[in-house]
Amino acid sequence: MRTWEEAAKFHGHKCPGLAIGYRAAVLAMEYLGLDEGAEDEELVCISENDACGVDGIQIVTGCTVGKGNLIFHMTGKMAYSFYCRKSGKSIRLVLKPMQGKMDREQRIQQLLTASGKELFLYKQTTLPFPEPAKIFGNVVCAKCQETIPEPLARLENGQILCLDCCNSYRGF
Repeated sequence: MRTWEEAAKFHGHKCPGLAIGYRAAVLAMEYLGLDEGAEDEELVCISENDACGVDGIQIVTGCTVGKGNLIFHMTGKMAYSFYCRKSGKSIRLVLKPMQGKMDREQRIQQLLTASGKELFLYKQTTLPFPEPAKIFGNVVCAKCQETIPEPLARLENGQILCLDCCNSYRGF
């Protein structure tokens, strides 16, 4: 399993946010009984934020946006759901409110050394088990001529348009 130092090198610096994601990933891997990160999509993480902790999750779990096994469900919570496709097991880790006033280094040390139960609520996952990543066909926008995946195309006045060129309702 990747180390804290490797996570900090990947992220560019050490910070409490990175420590949160790093510990969540390590604890999830232990809970799911995994020794190494994902080569493909056998492990999936749904992160409810796009903060520093996501880099810790990537380095430990091997989940990445490009492979389609790091998914964002933006609630702004320090919460992460992990799913193992092989075993069917899953866990949602939610950061507990941090107690006590500490400087940056003290907080990092607390996050790296406290027990998992002190740091996180261990909960059942609330989001459905993610489908494997899909590869879609592409279409060309009639206005800008840029290629887009079919599910993101819009039909407006008989023309296929990308989201940037479409003038219709954007509520979804």
